[in-house]
Amino acid sequence: MATRALDELVEALRRLPGVGPKSAARMAYHLLQHDRDGAQRLSQALQAAIGAVRHCRRCNTFTEDEVCDTCRDPQRDASLLCVVETPADQAAIERTGSYRGLYFVLQGKLSPLDGVGPRDIGLSKLYQRVTDGQVREVILATNFTAEGEATAHVLGEALKARHLMVTRLARGVPAGSELEYVDLGTIAHALVDRR
Repeated sequence: MATRALDELVEALRRLPGVGPKSAARMAYHLLQHDRDGAQRLSQALQAAIGAVRHCRRCNTFTEDEVCDTCRDPQRDASLLCVVETPADQAAIERTGSYRGLYFVLQGKLSPLDGVGPRDIGLSKLYQRVTDGQVREVILATNFTAEGEATAHVLGEALKARHLMVTRLARGVPAGSELEYVDLGTIAHALVDRR
């Protein structure tokens, strides 16, 4: 019953993270059967974003301008630079309302097993950015995965060699949790990183 156009739509939807063949098929059928207006709107929004969104010249996040709003904000502390893996990570930190420095978005993480090396995530652009004479502290806010830890380690060594203060996000026991239900790795890191 499937058509070539339907098959191509399902394959396109499968490119989204966490979307397998069944979920992609459900989305495709829903859009075509119940929400053709939504499908058209999605198509137009994707086309518009592809044409308009680019990387900020200073921090590498997504923006429609040459320099993003955060980098242009004079209220930001230019001596602090928080390095994150993705624009979604940057948005998460912004939602806390507790950080007023600037960012650099790697747009990925080191993953030698997947063939992702330093050139693939633009480390040279970061190294240029931190030597602007304003940055004093770099906060490594990569994820606490094996790849994120490896990325933080490589960055930390390279940035310390450039005589910058390098800090790493703290990790530990979440507020409101009970120790007996916290995984052992989290408890171990909390003990090591205690203050």
